[in-house]
Amino acid sequence: MKLINIGFGNIVAANRLVAIVSPESAPIKRIIQEARENGTLVDATYGRRTRSVVITDSGHIILSALQPETVAGRMGGSVTLPAAEDGDE
Repeated sequence: MKLINIGFGNIVAANRLVAIVSPESAPIKRIIQEARENGTLVDATYGRRTRSVVITDSGHIILSALQPETVAGRMGGSVTLPAAEDGDE
């Protein structure tokens, strides 16, 4: 079983991850709020700003203070960032 460090010594089983997403969009904010209400939210930020949201196959939502690219990179896979569009620089 491969384990992924999601920051501050917190570790998640890689085979349980479904998605690693940014917390800025409204649908992700709703998912976080629903998980908080259902008791399936795990806050692993240690009081820092949430920079990525890890969604597991068990329905748990894990908040991390690491960037999504950093968490994905720790999985050992390659991360391809989108090319900058006009005006995004």
